[in-house]
Amino acid sequence: MAELSQSQVLRQQQTLSPQQIQMIKLLELPTLQLEQRIKAEIEENPVLEEQERSEDENDDGPKEISVDEYIREDDTPSYKTKANNYSKDDKQLTPTISGGRSLHEYLLEQLGYKNLDEREMTLARFLVGSIDDDGYLRRDLEAVADDISFMLAIETDQNELEQVLYIIHELEPAGIGARDLQECLVLQLESLSGESRERQMAMKILTHYFEEFTKKHFEKLMGRLGIDENQFRNVIEEIMHLSPRPGNLYDGGGSETIPYVTPDFLIDVQNGEFTLKLNSWNVPEVRVSKRYIDMLRSMQGGKATTETEKATLQFVKGKIDSAKWFIQAIQQRHDTLMRTMTEILDFQRAYFLSGEKSDLRPMILKDIAERTDLDVSTISRVVNSKYVQTRWGIILLKELFSEAMLTEDGGEVSSHEIKQILKDCIDGEDKRHPIKDETLMEILNTKGYRIARRTVAKYREMLGIPVARLRKEL
Repeated sequence: MAELSQSQVLRQQQTLSPQQIQMIKLLELPTLQLEQRIKAEIEENPVLEEQERSEDENDDGPKEISVDEYIREDDTPSYKTKANNYSKDDKQLTPTISGGRSLHEYLLEQLGYKNLDEREMTLARFLVGSIDDDGYLRRDLEAVADDISFMLAIETDQNELEQVLYIIHELEPAGIGARDLQECLVLQLESLSGESRERQMAMKILTHYFEEFTKKHFEKLMGRLGIDENQFRNVIEEIMHLSPRPGNLYDGGGSETIPYVTPDFLIDVQNGEFTLKLNSWNVPEVRVSKRYIDMLRSMQGGKATTETEKATLQFVKGKIDSAKWFIQAIQQRHDTLMRTMTEILDFQRAYFLSGEKSDLRPMILKDIAERTDLDVSTISRVVNSKYVQTRWGIILLKELFSEAMLTEDGGEVSSHEIKQILKDCIDGEDKRHPIKDETLMEILNTKGYRIARRTVAKYREMLGIPVARLRKEL
């Protein structure tokens, strides 16, 4: 039997304090989520209160408030050992604007004109509620039947729901309630009035040769249909007039409100001189409530003696400490964001003056980290999900970063420049004979850019451009 032994090992380990964690979490938040975070903190901490903003007050950010003179560090509140912050897994608050009547409301209104009994109407309403914003019913009908049984105490099955779904397929916009793209296009084609030979051929493609159509095997399709290229082009035009997202055909407003972007930074330029500000107009400015500070003074002056008085004193001191740290974290966030954005602005000065992506210099997180003396992870948190408003529009900060590519003469260019050349080549290609990745690589090499075919494919995919075969047109 092996002997047990004990030994002491001295090891250094860096841990983050709750205050540092709080700072990190605040640094990651865009402006609108910061506003919600501050309001939530005001609700949780009675010591914090919103400070009214005067019209002539500088709007560059929250003011630092010191309450050190009121704090005695003799007792450590229990909350100092805990971190009560948001994590990346928390539900993010998305800024929205409201629209008009929703698609679901429009569909329910149409159902009212159908001759349905109470059971059919109940099932139809449930199915309509399961349709997504694009207009599709992407849930399996058996799963929907289980939900209806559980939530409405109505026993149904796939066959009955299929019959009700046929009724929904008759509603506007055409194609609504389809379970996949093929069914969506077929429903739209069936809804069109008139019957031409091209429309018959289009229906044949959608019902019998849909896979060949999606993969653009046009020569194979022409052979199977027995038609020439001109006839085939007319048939394809019948299909191209259909919408892959029938929900978008309804313009009365989506079933949910529409997200919009609020910039975190504002950049203006006058006579070559830049003005940089944080967009903090809607961010509440907070301060420690004078009422609680007076309460703390009074309790400390009276030398609390009973257990209740000591507990109350400890509670007030803890809340004031928490408020102080929160205010300091906001100020530190403001300073870090401005410090980082100032260096980005200086690094990409030519781009912010011209607005041309070709003027973007190769820039990685490490470049800005070295300029600011901050950690790369801090720079990453600053630029994550942040936007800057310029004379040329609102830009995602991440789009300003790119890796460097070498030219034949040893110079460096931004990958943005490479992507723009690729986009220009593909935009100007003969769609009957799209340019393959290998040919794109050769074009770039002749222009003096050292680039491999796999890199061309990577940049093409980053631009959202499909492979040459799927770009082919007649």
